[in-house]
Amino acid sequence: MGKDVIVACDFSSGPAVYSFLDKFQGERKPFVKIGMELYYAEGPDIVRQIKARGHKIFLDLKLHDIPNTVKKAMAVLSGLDVDICNLHAAGTVAMMEAALEGLTRPDGTRPLLIAVTQLTSTDQQSMERDLLIREPLDRVVMHYAANAKRAGLDGVVCSPLEAEKVHALCGRDFLTVTPGVRFAGGDIGDQRRVTTPAQAKHIGSDYIVVGRPITAAEDPVAAYERCVAEFVD
Repeated sequence: MGKDVIVACDFSSGPAVYSFLDKFQGERKPFVKIGMELYYAEGPDIVRQIKARGHKIFLDLKLHDIPNTVKKAMAVLSGLDVDICNLHAAGTVAMMEAALEGLTRPDGTRPLLIAVTQLTSTDQQSMERDLLIREPLDRVVMHYAANAKRAGLDGVVCSPLEAEKVHALCGRDFLTVTPGVRFAGGDIGDQRRVTTPAQAKHIGSDYIVVGRPITAAEDPVAAYERCVAEFVD
């Protein structure tokens, strides 16, 4: 997989997401993220329906539980034809290893598996106050990335600001999937660690995840094409 823009389809129903995806009638079908809101509203059939439309899918459910539970859940998800799955690196190396085992099908194939380091809504103050993690945020992210690499995962979810350091630590082929991307001058919403698509490309993100700047745009197709032009082309 090369660089790509992943559109966060954070809609509350199937009809809403289909209405959005119907706008994209060109040859380029956006890589889409199906998150908790849409998956919990519609169940696994939404994955099948969107895949049938020709889209690559990042299933963003952020699993985090005891290793055996995550292993069994990943075994179920492996039956869906998604391209990327994820979990929380905070669940420990043992949990990530179990997840990888569960996700791998009998024929040895599997979706890519990546780990969330720290959410891009988290900053140093909230991490210390709410999570009682006193280490510098950057050091925590790198430690979680190293653990994901050690567990055999394919990459991490991190801020674009951290992508270059993750690659330096874990290798060029270790994927960085980076939310927290906004157009210059755009509303950052509940994000804290953000960049523009062009900045993310320069820093070294492999994939950017973009939601509201595309889905809430007056012309979503034009906003998507702008992202692609700044980040991929």
